[in-house]
Amino acid sequence: MFSFIWWWMWLLLPLPYIVRKLLPRVTTQSTVQLPTLPKGIEQVPSLSISRVTVISLLWVSLLTAAARPVWYGDPVQTQPLHRDLMLTVDLSGSMSQQDMLVDGDYVDRLTSVKSVLSEFISKRKGDRLGLVLFADHAYLQTPLTFDIETVSEQLNRTVFGLVGKLTAIGEGIGIATKTFINSEAPQRVIVLLSDGTNTAGVIEPLEAAQLAQKSDVTIYTVGVGAGEMKVKSFFGSRTVNTAQDLDESTLTKIAEITGGQYFRARNQQDLNDIYEKINALEPIASSKQTWRPSSEWFRFPLMLALLLSVSVFIVRSRDV
Repeated sequence: MFSFIWWWMWLLLPLPYIVRKLLPRVTTQSTVQLPTLPKGIEQVPSLSISRVTVISLLWVSLLTAAARPVWYGDPVQTQPLHRDLMLTVDLSGSMSQQDMLVDGDYVDRLTSVKSVLSEFISKRKGDRLGLVLFADHAYLQTPLTFDIETVSEQLNRTVFGLVGKLTAIGEGIGIATKTFINSEAPQRVIVLLSDGTNTAGVIEPLEAAQLAQKSDVTIYTVGVGAGEMKVKSFFGSRTVNTAQDLDESTLTKIAEITGGQYFRARNQQDLNDIYEKINALEPIASSKQTWRPSSEWFRFPLMLALLLSVSVFIVRSRDV
């Protein structure tokens, strides 16, 4: 959108015409007697149409520059109040267990988590998100960013064995908490998902949770695993517990220490419901600010006015 900030400068447009009409004409006070007239002196000098056009264009250019023309770009919407949310995902070997029921079929836990988390991420527009993966050790896969599409892409690219096969829950919490050191967000949240017991890492889960609590970080923990289910074998069906390694006690304490909650997911529908609840517990900031990028264009008519002034000066110099 194009606009003039000082639009009232256009009220000066008829000023040269008014001045010309109001000022008295210049009259000759004395005459000079000459025996003969120089050649061409009988012609009365007058402004040609082209010269009047150039001078008028010069005046319009000066007024255009004085009125401050500005070009406004498309509106840009920002949310000054945002949350910092780290997704901390277990990538240990047990995440390959195919016990998550989806539309009547069983898929591995990681595939189910990717599907649900991608939907969760898409609803967090306006917040900064990051991704931490942990197995033998924890790694910062994606730093905190407003680019939620990148976070989703990084999550979907994860594969089994990327960071090992063990379970370093404490390190996952520690790395996620460390990303909040320079954060000025009013709310800092970790959503930790795991299907096992802490078997690796240099820090215990509860110790890491206490450090998170001191940094005003809230942790929501999600335990994954179907639990008891019937499995067909050569000798018939038998009941197995696919979540026997899940340390629900530790995950519950981690959430309690930091003021969060523990959730249990036995299938993909449970996961969907859990992340919907977390969305409700940690709603996205609703306050928004809208601004439009602007660009001052006064320099262009000012340059034109300068060029026209030079041309008028050159023409008048030749006439003298």
